[in-house]
Amino acid sequence: MTSMEAYSTTRAGTFPERCAAAAGLALALVLLRLPFCFTVRAVRLARRVGCRRLTAAQADALITAVRHAGRLWPGRAACMETSLGAVLAAALLGRRLNWCLGVRFSPPPVEYHAWAELPGHGPVGEYTEAGWHHHTALTI
Repeated sequence: MTSMEAYSTTRAGTFPERCAAAAGLALALVLLRLPFCFTVRAVRLARRVGCRRLTAAQADALITAVRHAGRLWPGRAACMETSLGAVLAAALLGRRLNWCLGVRFSPPPVEYHAWAELPGHGPVGEYTEAGWHHHTALTI
């Protein structure tokens, strides 16, 4: 993951979205310290709360807000933390995003990756235009 993807210097979203992004990232950082089965259960529970649809622009702004909040965290805030934080932030706002785990690749490198996506759409906030292809192993 490039530093441009991991840490956003632009502040995006409305004030409630930025607050939800900070809370979602904090919750994600706590959940990722627990066994993975608890994290999966928490995400499934949070996804039941969200019922309203997000547009692609709203989802992109939410992910950018989570990445911006990740700048304040002194530890790791990479793809796993930001994607889970975005899913939880969307749930706090009463909306729904999918949390996907899998791989992304272009011709030379292949890397494990986590991302958020809109139901029925592709990855949100990812650089798919640069030739990266995402293959999902698990969608929650």
